Amino acid sequence: MCQVEEEYHGPLLREELPRQCVKCKEASAAVVIRAGDAYCRGCFKEYFIHKFRAMLGKNRLIFPGEKVLLAVSGGPSSCSMLSQVQEGLSQNAHKKLRFLPGIVYIDEGGAVGQSVEHRRRTVEELRAVFRATGFPFLMVPLEQVLDLPSSVVLSAPGAPEQEAGAYKAAVDHFLLSDGSSGVTAGQQQETPPPEVQEAHTHSLQRLLGSARTLTAREELLNILRQHLLVHTARSAGYSKLMLGDSCTRLAVKLLSSISLGRGAQLAHDTGFSDSRYGDTILVRPMRDYSAKEIAYYNRMFSVPSVFTAGLDTKTADKSSIQHLTESFVIKLQADFPSTVSTIYRTSEKLQSCKGSASAEGDRCLLCVCALDTAAENASAFSATLISEQLSQTKSPGESRQAPEWTAPASQCCSIVGGELCGNRGGGCCSSAKASESPPLRSLLCYSCQLTIKDMSSEEVLPQYILSEAERRLRRSQLREEIRDFLLEDEADEG
Repeated sequence: MCQVEEEYHGPLLREELPRQCVKCKEASAAVVIRAGDAYCRGCFKEYFIHKFRAMLGKNRLIFPGEKVLLAVSGGPSSCSMLSQVQEGLSQNAHKKLRFLPGIVYIDEGGAVGQSVEHRRRTVEELRAVFRATGFPFLMVPLEQVLDLPSSVVLSAPGAPEQEAGAYKAAVDHFLLSDGSSGVTAGQQQETPPPEVQEAHTHSLQRLLGSARTLTAREELLNILRQHLLVHTARSAGYSKLMLGDSCTRLAVKLLSSISLGRGAQLAHDTGFSDSRYGDTILVRPMRDYSAKEIAYYNRMFSVPSVFTAGLDTKTADKSSIQHLTESFVIKLQADFPSTVSTIYRTSEKLQSCKGSASAEGDRCLLCVCALDTAAENASAFSATLISEQLSQTKSPGESRQAPEWTAPASQCCSIVGGELCGNRGGGCCSSAKASESPPLRSLLCYSCQLTIKDMSSEEVLPQYILSEAERRLRRSQLREEIRDFLLEDEADEG
């Protein structure tokens, strides 16, 4: 499937490398990206830079003079993205970038149990890299996610949609006003990282440790990281948040997201732009680069990067769904070099359903995507719920062990979750159902429900999530109470 019109007979030996560059036809080839695509050093750099500019120019989401926050984790892909922005704002650039960049680094050392000294050493290494760019930068510990406001999980109203010629008009106005396309070293601002309290680190570790599996911990960490990035961008006045996800990373994310039940959110999770937060748009300009291309470029042109350990560092392939999917894709890519590009081309065709989440109650409390749980009876989601209920049903042999009319005082006699019990005397389920408040999972999409279900307790969630959940549940209960007095939408239109 991945080798249509292509033939691969094992890795290319050095004596089989093409002698000339396929582009300039003059210089000797220095790197082979794919079979038949051999570039010299100069042409490869030009190809790499053009790819980045073309991705930004084709989508036209970042307007001249706009503030863009670059999320740099220290890895090869995000550091290569930082290098491309720095190259585009240099004086020697052929076509300069016209936005105002800033850098943010999220220190996740507390989540993986690193010592204070180790975290300080990593921050100092990255600070030296950021200072060399001349851009303003922020160093934010992940522990700050515990003190975020509830507004971070709300989709703020974004800017109105621009007309067809708005981008060209903005460029002409920017050029006529003789605006500066970048920041100079004198304008660099460095915000010192706040002191991390040991109690916050323990609370963060207790939150991630409440998840029973590494799969749920990684999903929870991704959600918390994204919340902190969006809040940092909003607080500092940045309207765009640039992420360094590569083509290989997005291919792995697409398959793992489908396995985790995030099929309805794939367009947001893997697309070039992600507007789920409204006023802050996430963009992925590195999504056309494979991990191989990035590694070659960083090695050939000495792009600095800093290794930071993650939750899945030094773990087995089967330790989590994400790690297993990554191992599968990388091993398949080694034998079939079109694997990643085939998956990537599939993700380019995905689109989100516009208008599916008009109100805040229609969005997931954690990932802020449209809820996918309001499905009809004849749907895959309903079939999954029925299968889950049937799997929890007691077998006929177990039900015959006790009389049908008796049940222990401390145990409910319901055999299917969500249905009233068969106790004719006391009605143990009906009384419990009447006093039970709507659960937190009713505010989540299907994938986030699985993540929360895998946690030992919901009370360890950050306070901003619990406060917003309580507010939404109160509004839902109030609306349910006054439903008979509300006018229907059809009546309003009439």
